Amino acid sequence: KKLQMDESELLTVPDGWKEPTFTKDDNPRGLLEESSFATLFPKYREAYLKECWPLVEKALGEAHIKTSLDLIEGSITVCTTKKTFDPYAIVRARDLIKLLARSVPFEQAVRILQDDMACDIIKIGTLVRNRERFVKRRQRLIGPKGSTLKALELLTSCYVMVQGNTVSAVGPFSGLKEVRKVVMDTMKNIHPIYNIKTLMIKRELSKDPELRMQSWERFLPKFRHKNLAKRREPKKKTVKREYTPFPPAQPESQVDKELATGEFFLRESVKKRKKMEEVKVKQAEALTKKQEERNRAFIPPKEKPLMKKTTKAPTEGKLDIEAIKEKVKRAKTKKLGAPPVNPAPPTSSTTDKKKKKAKSKG
Repeated sequence: KKLQMDESELLTVPDGWKEPTFTKDDNPRGLLEESSFATLFPKYREAYLKECWPLVEKALGEAHIKTSLDLIEGSITVCTTKKTFDPYAIVRARDLIKLLARSVPFEQAVRILQDDMACDIIKIGTLVRNRERFVKRRQRLIGPKGSTLKALELLTSCYVMVQGNTVSAVGPFSGLKEVRKVVMDTMKNIHPIYNIKTLMIKRELSKDPELRMQSWERFLPKFRHKNLAKRREPKKKTVKREYTPFPPAQPESQVDKELATGEFFLRESVKKRKKMEEVKVKQAEALTKKQEERNRAFIPPKEKPLMKKTTKAPTEGKLDIEAIKEKVKRAKTKKLGAPPVNPAPPTSSTTDKKKKKAKSKG
């Protein structure tokens, strides 16, 4: 672990020390050759660049860097002049135009011209193959309402801009290193909150002068990656054979087989007789098989056993036979049709008529 530690972490800088600025007295004769850099920018950045271009020219003019904006080609070019004395100014100008092309606002991008500032453009487009997964992880880096990104900016003292397939960061060297680690881990499916937690602990530990020369491993949290989803096992498992440098044995020829059995030394007549016997055995087997197939049609199918009807036991123990007989007698005596409610007595006129009819018949 000690060998893996970066040398920059072991270096200690006195508090309040600052590197002296590079002035014209350091390089009075200027530069020997002209250097230039160019970068392309997307169409949607055209309007913003036109708006802030005078500010860009003014900022780079102080370092004696010449700039040109080509809207037809969609490119920005920076180059040194005879007045340029700082050899590193052209590199800073190159980083400035790169950041402006990557949707970083001018107010943040212009900080790159300062001595203690640097930038890092992290390419994340090729780290994840699946597009949906890539979008989810990129959104995880931003967090709800940009809270994760804001926490990262506060802890690293860097400005971070997530745009398309790149993450642009502007800030001190130590902060940029942490930003790159968090971004790369997020794309490798490690949640940024874990790295933010370790950064917060490191920040608190750095305030204590006693712990400066000690290892912080005991204070930092250890997060284990749990792979809950098990790999699906294939239906057909192919077992790999052991590798052998020797080729497989040559298959035996017909002559070899005959030599092994002793048929090779028999007479032609004996060979023919043997072959005929083999053919007859095969024919007999084929005949028996055919006969069995024909007989199958005459075999009757198995009958299903008849289901016995279960008669329900009477609810009462014994039937009242006398009561049933009386009911049958009543039914015989009854006439069909409903009887009149109030049967009227027969009138005299109707009885006389019946009598006269009887007489006339007699």
